[in-house]
Amino acid sequence: MSTDASRPQEFEPPPHGRGDTPSSLDLPLVSVIVPARNAEATIASTLDSILAQDYAGPMEIIVADGSDSRATSEVVRREYPNVRIVPNPAQTTPNGLNAALRAAVGRIVARCDTHAALTPEYVRQAVDTLERTGAAVVGGRQRPQGDTAFERAVGMAITTPLGAGDARYRLGGPEGPVDNFYLGVYRRDALDAAGGFDPALVRNQDCELNWRLRKRGDLVWFDPAMTVYYRPRGALRALARQYFDYGRWKPAALKGNLTEVRLRHLASPLLVLGLIASALLGAAGLLLPGMDWALAASMAMPIFYVAALVLGAVVVGLLRRDASAVLLPVILATMHLSWGVGFFLPARPKRPLPISSDR
Repeated sequence: MSTDASRPQEFEPPPHGRGDTPSSLDLPLVSVIVPARNAEATIASTLDSILAQDYAGPMEIIVADGSDSRATSEVVRREYPNVRIVPNPAQTTPNGLNAALRAAVGRIVARCDTHAALTPEYVRQAVDTLERTGAAVVGGRQRPQGDTAFERAVGMAITTPLGAGDARYRLGGPEGPVDNFYLGVYRRDALDAAGGFDPALVRNQDCELNWRLRKRGDLVWFDPAMTVYYRPRGALRALARQYFDYGRWKPAALKGNLTEVRLRHLASPLLVLGLIASALLGAAGLLLPGMDWALAASMAMPIFYVAALVLGAVVVGLLRRDASAVLLPVILATMHLSWGVGFFLPARPKRPLPISSDR
Protein backbone atom coordinates (compact mmCIF):
# COMPACT_ATOMS: atom_id res chain seq x y z
CA MET A 1 0.00 0.00 0.00
CA SER A 2 1.53 3.30 -0.98
CA THR A 3 2.09 6.12 1.47
CA ASP A 4 -0.04 8.59 -0.54
CA ALA A 5 -3.00 6.20 -0.65
CA SER A 6 -2.83 5.63 3.09
CA ARG A 7 -2.73 9.29 4.13
CA PRO A 8 -5.97 10.74 5.53
CA GLN A 9 -6.86 14.23 4.37
CA GLU A 10 -6.13 17.29 6.52
CA PHE A 11 -2.84 15.89 7.87
CA GLU A 12 0.38 17.62 6.86
CA PRO A 13 3.61 16.34 8.42
CA PRO A 14 6.37 18.87 9.09
CA PRO A 15 9.24 19.25 6.59
CA HIS A 16 11.82 16.48 6.58
CA GLY A 17 14.35 16.81 9.38
CA ARG A 18 12.30 18.83 11.88
CA GLY A 19 12.21 15.85 14.21
CA ASP A 20 15.97 15.26 14.20
CA THR A 21 16.77 17.53 17.12
CA PRO A 22 19.93 16.18 18.76
CA SER A 23 20.27 15.60 22.48
CA SER A 24 23.44 15.92 24.52
CA LEU A 25 22.52 12.55 26.03
CA ASP A 26 21.83 10.98 22.62
CA LEU A 27 18.20 10.51 23.59
CA PRO A 28 15.45 11.51 21.16
CA LEU A 29 13.30 14.56 21.65
CA VAL A 30 9.83 13.44 22.75
CA SER A 31 6.80 15.52 21.81
CA VAL A 32 3.86 14.98 24.16
CA ILE A 33 0.63 16.04 22.45
CA VAL A 34 -2.57 16.69 24.41
CA PRO A 35 -5.94 17.37 22.75
CA ALA A 36 -8.11 19.38 25.13
CA ARG A 37 -11.64 20.68 25.15
CA ASN A 38 -13.21 22.43 28.15
CA ALA A 39 -10.60 20.72 30.33
CA GLU A 40 -9.83 23.51 32.77
CA ALA A 41 -10.78 21.26 35.70
CA THR A 42 -8.48 18.36 34.78
CA ILE A 43 -5.65 19.61 32.59
CA ALA A 44 -3.43 20.63 35.50
CA SER A 45 -3.11 17.07 36.81
CA THR A 46 -2.38 15.85 33.28
CA LEU A 47 0.36 18.42 32.66
CA ASP A 48 1.83 17.92 36.14
CA SER A 49 2.24 14.20 35.39
CA ILE A 50 3.99 14.97 32.09
CA LEU A 51 6.34 17.46 33.70
CA ALA A 52 7.17 14.90 36.42
CA GLN A 53 8.64 12.42 33.90
CA ASP A 54 12.05 11.00 34.79
CA TYR A 55 13.07 10.83 31.12
CA ALA A 56 16.63 12.18 30.80
CA GLY A 57 16.21 13.39 27.22
CA PRO A 58 14.53 16.56 25.90
CA MET A 59 10.74 16.89 25.88
CA GLU A 60 8.17 19.35 24.61
CA ILE A 61 4.46 19.56 25.46
CA ILE A 62 1.86 20.79 22.98
CA VAL A 63 -1.80 21.30 23.90
CA ALA A 64 -4.33 21.48 21.05
CA ASP A 65 -7.17 23.54 22.50
CA GLY A 66 -10.63 23.16 21.02
CA SER A 67 -12.55 24.59 23.98
CA ASP A 68 -15.75 26.60 23.89
CA SER A 69 -14.16 29.27 26.10
CA ARG A 70 -10.69 30.56 27.01
CA ALA A 71 -10.70 28.88 30.42
CA THR A 72 -8.49 25.91 29.46
CA SER A 73 -5.90 27.99 27.61
CA GLU A 74 -5.82 30.53 30.44
CA VAL A 75 -4.95 27.77 32.92
CA VAL A 76 -2.15 26.55 30.67
CA ARG A 77 -0.72 30.02 30.00
CA ARG A 78 -0.88 31.04 33.65
CA GLU A 79 0.44 27.87 35.27
CA TYR A 80 2.53 26.26 32.48
CA PRO A 81 4.21 29.01 30.44
CA ASN A 82 6.57 26.56 28.70
CA VAL A 83 3.70 24.49 27.29
CA ARG A 84 2.80 25.40 23.72
CA ILE A 85 -0.84 25.88 22.73
CA VAL A 86 -2.17 25.40 19.19
CA PRO A 87 -5.78 26.03 18.16
CA ASN A 88 -8.17 23.24 17.26
CA PRO A 89 -11.13 25.03 15.66
CA ALA A 90 -12.70 21.71 14.58
CA GLN A 91 -12.99 20.80 18.30
CA THR A 92 -12.57 17.06 17.74
CA THR A 93 -9.86 14.80 19.14
CA PRO A 94 -8.27 13.64 15.86
CA ASN A 95 -8.13 17.18 14.47
CA GLY A 96 -6.53 18.33 17.71
CA LEU A 97 -3.98 15.53 17.56
CA ASN A 98 -3.11 16.38 13.97
CA ALA A 99 -2.83 20.09 14.79
CA ALA A 100 -0.39 19.26 17.59
CA LEU A 101 1.53 16.93 15.28
CA ARG A 102 2.00 19.69 12.73
CA ALA A 103 3.63 21.78 15.46
CA ALA A 104 5.66 18.95 17.04
CA VAL A 105 9.38 18.47 16.34
CA GLY A 106 10.15 15.25 18.22
CA ARG A 107 11.21 11.95 16.67
CA ILE A 108 9.00 10.29 19.30
CA VAL A 109 5.37 11.37 19.83
CA ALA A 110 3.48 10.50 23.01
CA ARG A 111 -0.26 11.01 23.12
CA CYS A 112 -1.91 12.01 26.38
CA ASP A 113 -5.51 12.98 27.19
CA THR A 114 -6.92 15.35 29.79
CA HIS A 115 -8.59 12.47 31.67
CA ALA A 116 -5.20 10.78 32.04
CA ALA A 117 -2.04 11.08 34.13
CA LEU A 118 1.25 9.41 33.24
CA THR A 119 3.39 7.59 35.79
CA PRO A 120 6.87 9.18 36.15
CA GLU A 121 8.66 6.43 34.23
CA TYR A 122 6.13 6.27 31.36
CA VAL A 123 8.06 8.18 28.68
CA ARG A 124 11.41 6.63 29.61
CA GLN A 125 9.93 3.14 29.52
CA ALA A 126 8.22 3.86 26.19
CA VAL A 127 11.42 5.08 24.53
CA ASP A 128 13.32 2.05 25.86
CA THR A 129 10.62 -0.33 24.59
CA LEU A 130 10.49 1.31 21.17
CA GLU A 131 14.25 0.87 20.87
CA ARG A 132 14.24 -2.69 22.20
CA THR A 133 11.37 -4.00 20.07
CA GLY A 134 11.57 -1.89 16.92
CA ALA A 135 7.81 -1.26 17.25
CA ALA A 136 6.06 1.66 15.56
CA VAL A 137 3.98 2.34 18.67
CA VAL A 138 3.96 1.07 22.24
CA GLY A 139 1.33 1.31 24.94
CA GLY A 140 0.68 0.00 28.42
CA ARG A 141 -1.89 -0.55 31.14
CA GLN A 142 -4.83 1.76 31.66
CA ARG A 143 -5.39 1.98 35.41
CA PRO A 144 -8.59 3.76 36.49
CA GLN A 145 -8.24 6.05 39.48
CA GLY A 146 -11.42 7.57 40.89
CA ASP A 147 -12.26 9.58 43.99
CA THR A 148 -16.01 9.00 44.30
CA ALA A 149 -17.78 5.68 44.77
CA PHE A 150 -19.22 6.00 41.26
CA GLU A 151 -15.81 6.63 39.66
CA ARG A 152 -14.30 3.69 41.55
CA ALA A 153 -17.14 1.45 40.42
CA VAL A 154 -16.65 2.48 36.78
CA GLY A 155 -12.95 1.73 37.24
CA MET A 156 -13.79 -1.75 38.48
CA ALA A 157 -16.20 -2.27 35.58
CA ILE A 158 -13.66 -1.44 32.87
CA THR A 159 -10.99 -3.68 34.40
CA THR A 160 -13.06 -6.86 34.55
CA PRO A 161 -13.98 -9.21 31.68
CA LEU A 162 -17.63 -8.20 32.03
CA GLY A 163 -16.71 -4.65 31.10
CA ALA A 164 -13.48 -5.01 29.13
CA GLY A 165 -13.83 -8.29 27.28
CA ASP A 166 -10.33 -9.54 26.49
CA ALA A 167 -8.63 -6.12 26.20
CA ARG A 168 -5.12 -6.72 27.52
CA TYR A 169 -4.46 -3.05 28.23
CA ARG A 170 -7.31 -3.10 30.75
CA LEU A 171 -7.01 -6.60 32.21
CA GLY A 172 -3.24 -6.98 32.07
CA GLY A 173 -1.25 -9.73 30.45
CA PRO A 174 2.10 -10.56 28.88
CA GLU A 175 4.19 -8.18 26.83
CA GLY A 176 3.78 -8.57 23.10
CA PRO A 177 1.94 -7.55 19.92
CA VAL A 178 -1.68 -6.39 20.30
CA ASP A 179 -4.35 -4.80 18.14
CA ASN A 180 -4.96 -1.73 20.29
CA PHE A 181 -4.44 0.01 23.64
CA TYR A 182 -5.11 3.27 25.44
CA LEU A 183 -3.11 6.29 24.18
CA GLY A 184 0.30 5.24 22.80
CA VAL A 185 3.85 6.45 22.11
CA TYR A 186 4.77 6.50 18.41
CA ARG A 187 7.81 6.71 16.22
CA ARG A 188 7.25 9.91 14.28
CA ASP A 189 8.36 8.45 10.96
CA ALA A 190 5.85 5.59 11.27
CA LEU A 191 3.10 8.00 12.30
CA ASP A 192 3.79 10.23 9.30
CA ALA A 193 3.97 7.27 6.91
CA ALA A 194 0.60 5.97 8.13
CA GLY A 195 -0.96 9.40 7.64
CA GLY A 196 -1.65 10.57 11.18
CA PHE A 197 -5.04 10.37 12.85
CA ASP A 198 -8.10 10.22 10.63
CA PRO A 199 -10.03 13.48 11.22
CA ALA A 200 -13.30 11.83 10.19
CA LEU A 201 -13.36 9.63 13.30
CA VAL A 202 -14.48 11.48 16.41
CA ARG A 203 -14.02 8.27 18.41
CA ASN A 204 -11.93 5.13 17.87
CA GLN A 205 -9.34 7.03 15.86
CA ASP A 206 -6.50 5.32 17.76
CA CYS A 207 -7.89 1.86 16.98
CA GLU A 208 -8.17 2.69 13.27
CA LEU A 209 -4.66 4.19 13.17
CA ASN A 210 -3.17 1.11 14.81
CA TRP A 211 -4.94 -1.02 12.18
CA ARG A 212 -3.29 1.05 9.44
CA LEU A 213 0.10 0.67 11.09
CA ARG A 214 -0.27 -3.09 11.34
CA LYS A 215 -1.50 -3.31 7.75
CA ARG A 216 1.72 -1.59 6.71
CA GLY A 217 3.65 -4.31 8.55
CA ASP A 218 4.50 -2.16 11.58
CA LEU A 219 4.50 -3.58 15.09
CA VAL A 220 1.97 -2.41 17.70
CA TRP A 221 3.41 -3.46 21.05
CA PHE A 222 1.95 -3.78 24.56
CA ASP A 223 4.29 -3.28 27.53
CA PRO A 224 2.58 -3.87 30.89
CA ALA A 225 5.41 -1.98 32.64
CA MET A 226 3.96 1.24 31.19
CA THR A 227 1.04 2.67 33.13
CA VAL A 228 -1.44 5.48 32.51
CA TYR A 229 -3.83 6.51 35.24
CA TYR A 230 -7.28 7.36 33.96
CA ARG A 231 -10.15 9.20 35.64
CA PRO A 232 -13.48 7.55 34.73
CA ARG A 233 -16.65 9.50 34.06
CA GLY A 234 -18.26 10.69 37.26
CA ALA A 235 -21.97 10.42 36.44
CA LEU A 236 -24.25 7.84 34.83
CA ARG A 237 -25.38 10.20 32.06
CA ALA A 238 -21.78 11.04 31.09
CA LEU A 239 -20.88 7.35 31.11
CA ALA A 240 -23.86 6.47 28.91
CA ARG A 241 -22.93 9.21 26.44
CA GLN A 242 -19.31 8.04 26.35
CA TYR A 243 -20.19 4.43 25.57
CA PHE A 244 -22.96 5.38 23.15
CA ASP A 245 -20.34 7.36 21.20
CA TYR A 246 -17.90 4.44 21.37
CA GLY A 247 -20.53 2.16 19.88
CA ARG A 248 -21.74 4.50 17.15
CA TRP A 249 -18.22 5.27 15.92
CA LYS A 250 -17.03 1.67 15.95
CA PRO A 251 -18.63 0.71 12.57
CA ALA A 252 -16.87 3.67 10.91
CA ALA A 253 -13.53 2.60 12.39
CA LEU A 254 -14.09 -1.00 11.27
CA LYS A 255 -15.39 -0.13 7.80
CA GLY A 256 -13.49 -2.29 5.36
CA ASN A 257 -11.45 -3.79 8.20
CA LEU A 258 -13.42 -6.94 8.91
CA THR A 259 -10.30 -8.74 10.10
CA GLU A 260 -10.25 -6.27 13.00
CA VAL A 261 -13.64 -7.33 14.38
CA ARG A 262 -13.27 -8.90 17.82
CA LEU A 263 -15.81 -10.70 19.99
CA ARG A 264 -15.74 -7.79 22.43
CA HIS A 265 -16.96 -5.51 19.61
CA LEU A 266 -20.01 -7.73 18.98
CA ALA A 267 -20.95 -8.64 22.56
CA SER A 268 -23.02 -5.53 23.30
CA PRO A 269 -24.83 -5.43 19.92
CA LEU A 270 -25.70 -9.13 20.31
CA LEU A 271 -26.97 -8.44 23.83
CA VAL A 272 -29.24 -5.67 22.54
CA LEU A 273 -30.57 -7.96 19.79
CA GLY A 274 -31.16 -10.73 22.32
CA LEU A 275 -33.09 -8.44 24.66
CA ILE A 276 -35.20 -7.13 21.78
CA ALA A 277 -35.93 -10.72 20.72
CA SER A 278 -36.90 -11.57 24.30
CA ALA A 279 -39.28 -8.60 24.41
CA LEU A 280 -40.90 -9.62 21.13
CA LEU A 281 -41.23 -13.21 22.31
CA GLY A 282 -42.85 -12.00 25.54
CA ALA A 283 -45.29 -9.82 23.59
CA ALA A 284 -46.22 -12.80 21.45
CA GLY A 285 -46.87 -14.82 24.59
CA LEU A 286 -49.21 -12.15 25.92
CA LEU A 287 -51.08 -11.36 22.72
CA LEU A 288 -51.26 -14.56 20.69
CA PRO A 289 -53.35 -17.60 21.66
CA GLY A 290 -51.43 -20.79 22.20
CA MET A 291 -48.18 -18.93 22.86
CA ASP A 292 -48.18 -19.09 26.65
CA TRP A 293 -44.82 -20.86 26.59
CA ALA A 294 -43.27 -17.83 24.85
CA LEU A 295 -43.81 -15.58 27.87
CA ALA A 296 -41.82 -17.88 30.12
CA ALA A 297 -39.14 -18.40 27.48
CA SER A 298 -38.79 -14.65 26.98
CA MET A 299 -37.66 -14.22 30.59
CA ALA A 300 -34.68 -16.55 30.28
CA MET A 301 -32.18 -14.14 28.75
CA PRO A 302 -33.01 -11.07 30.90
CA ILE A 303 -32.87 -13.19 34.07
CA PHE A 304 -29.54 -14.73 33.04
CA TYR A 305 -28.11 -11.29 32.20
CA VAL A 306 -29.17 -9.68 35.47
CA ALA A 307 -27.91 -12.69 37.43
CA ALA A 308 -24.53 -12.46 35.68
CA LEU A 309 -24.26 -8.76 36.56
CA VAL A 310 -25.18 -9.31 40.20
CA LEU A 311 -22.86 -12.30 40.57
CA GLY A 312 -20.05 -10.37 38.90
CA ALA A 313 -20.59 -7.44 41.27
CA VAL A 314 -20.44 -9.71 44.31
CA VAL A 315 -17.25 -11.41 43.14
CA VAL A 316 -15.52 -8.15 42.23
CA GLY A 317 -16.61 -6.49 45.45
CA LEU A 318 -15.24 -9.34 47.55
CA LEU A 319 -11.97 -9.55 45.63
CA ARG A 320 -11.30 -5.81 45.71
CA ARG A 321 -12.88 -5.18 49.09
CA ASP A 322 -14.71 -2.11 47.90
CA ALA A 323 -18.38 -1.50 48.69
CA SER A 324 -18.63 0.63 45.54
CA ALA A 325 -19.09 -2.64 43.67
CA VAL A 326 -22.77 -2.48 44.63
CA LEU A 327 -23.11 0.00 41.74
CA LEU A 328 -21.61 -2.41 39.21
CA PRO A 329 -24.86 -3.95 37.85
CA VAL A 330 -26.23 -0.53 36.87
CA ILE A 331 -22.88 0.69 35.54
CA LEU A 332 -22.19 -2.44 33.48
CA ALA A 333 -25.72 -2.46 32.06
CA THR A 334 -25.32 1.21 31.10
CA MET A 335 -22.02 0.51 29.36
CA HIS A 336 -23.32 -2.57 27.52
CA LEU A 337 -26.65 -1.15 26.39
CA SER A 338 -25.32 2.30 25.45
CA TRP A 339 -22.52 0.75 23.38
CA GLY A 340 -24.88 -1.77 21.77
CA VAL A 341 -27.57 0.76 20.86
CA GLY A 342 -24.93 3.14 19.50
CA PHE A 343 -23.57 0.38 17.27
CA PHE A 344 -26.94 0.18 15.49
CA LEU A 345 -27.10 3.98 15.11
CA PRO A 346 -23.70 4.51 13.51
CA ALA A 347 -22.22 7.96 13.08
CA ARG A 348 -21.48 9.18 9.60
CA PRO A 349 -18.00 10.58 9.05
CA LYS A 350 -17.95 14.04 7.51
CA ARG A 351 -16.22 12.67 4.45
CA PRO A 352 -15.21 9.30 2.97
CA LEU A 353 -12.19 7.70 4.59
CA PRO A 354 -9.56 7.50 1.81
CA ILE A 355 -7.21 5.37 3.88
CA SER A 356 -6.36 2.84 1.21
CA SER A 357 -7.25 2.01 -2.35
CA ASP A 358 -9.09 -1.18 -1.37
CA ARG A 359 -11.18 0.36 1.38
